Amino acid sequence: MAMAIDGYECTVCGDCEPVCPTGSIVFRDDHYAIEADSCNECTDVGEPRCLGVCPVDFCIQPLDD
Repeated sequence: MAMAIDGYECTVCGDCEPVCPTGSIVFRDDHYAIEADSCNECTDVGEPRCLGVCPVDFCIQPLDD
């Protein structure tokens, strides 16, 4: 599974990009997005790191299949 960023909620603060260990967070179309094919939800630490730094509630959520 992967995480996804809601483009309408994203404030483009950029806090999420540097904490992503897989480099899955990219700037695209005026907001940040998560490339689902490389996102592993930071399974090595138990919780996605992007969630811990995002200042907007519910901006980053699990991607619906």
